[in-house]
Formats: sequence, C-alpha cells, structure tokens
Amino acid sequence: MNRRELIRAVAAHTADDVRHVESVLSGVTDVITAVVAKGEPVSIQGFAKFAKVERAARMGRNPRTGEAIRIKASKRVRITPMKTFKDTVMAPSHAPRLARGVYPTSPDLLAAQAAERRAVASGTTPAAAKKTTARTVTAPATAAKSTAKKATATKAAATRTTATTATRKATAATKVTKATPKKATATKAAATTATRAAATTATRKVTAAKTTAKKIVKNATAARR
Repeated sequence: MNRRELIRAVAAHTADDVRHVESVLSGVTDVITAVVAKGEPVSIQGFAKFAKVERAARMGRNPRTGEAIRIKASKRVRITPMKTFKDTVMAPSHAPRLARGVYPTSPDLLAAQAAERRAVASGTTPAAAKKTTARTVTAPATAAKSTAKKATATKAAATRTTATTATRKATAATKVTKATPKKATATKAAATTATRAAATTATRKVTAAKTTAKKIVKNATAARR
C-alpha cells in the first residue's frame, strides 16, 4: 500500500473527505519528523515509537579479522513497534475489521460517503441522507435498467408508428378510390348547371333586345302622327 492508497483507505474507513485525510496525514508525519529530529521520541500507544538514537564512539572488532577497531559516534533513527501492534499483526484474527470497500478502496463507497456528507451539510434528514447514499451506490445499475427500458420503449414506439403509417396510407388510398366516382359526378353536374345558366342568360338577352326594338318602333310611329 502506498501513500495515496493509505489516504483513500483511511477516508473510506472514517467516512471522511479524502483531502481532509491527506491534510491530517501530512500534518502527522510533519510533526513526528520535526519532533524526532530535535531528539525527542514520539510514541503512539498501541502502534509504534519513533526516536533518534545517538551512539557514542566505542571500540569494536573487525568481524573478518577479529582485530580491534574504533567505531565512530553515530546517529540513527529507530522505529520500534509496540507490543500490542506486534501481537495483533501476528494474530490476524484480533486485527480491526475493515468494512467492505475500505481496502481495496471502492470508488462507489467514497462517492456515497461524499453524498451523505453533502446531505448532512445541507440540513437533510438522516433518512433522506441514507436514501441519497443508496441512490448514489445503485445509480449505475439503475441507469443501465433505465437505458434498457428506454431502448425497448423506443423500439415498440417505432413499430407502432410504422403500423399506424401503413394503416393511414391504406385508408387514404381507399378514400381516394371511393371519392373518384363522386368527384366525376359532381363535375358533370357542375357542367350541366353552367350550361343551363348560360342558355337562360342568352334567352334573357334575346327577349330584352326584342322588347327594346318594339319600344323603338312604337316611339317612331307616335312621332310621325
């Protein structure tokens, strides 16, 4: 596990923001490093002890030749695991239980926790927050089901549209076929009516002309007398 994986796992385990966990981890390592560098040990109960050890100059022996040699003074860092940590590591059944998705860290779990934090921050009730979390976790499956339903509905709608269009075309063709004789009869009747109207108009014009001629002859006769 590297640093990034550790941060994500801690965030998932504590349901905290990843950036906040990263900030806290950076602060912890900075403080431990600075304090130990000054020569003061740092002990984390149940975990480990960090210390800088100074060793004075001393006499020793060369392991190959057995000759006595002088060893210079030195400084080194010592990290000592606490007994509780060692015992727990050696007996995994006593180790803390991590929830599912903590490690390896599940992106869905982090997203669900982030949604729950946003809901709490906005004043949403715990029940609503849980519903939001559930929706966030089940969103991919729901989206897939919704897509499948939409595809089925689209296919069914396309089939109905095709059938309806074909039925309308057939009905229109039938109406056209039935309407053709009616249109012919109507056209013939209109032509007959127009012919009769024209004949009546001509007869009226002839009658008017005769009447006018008689009046003219009558006036001329009266003028002679």
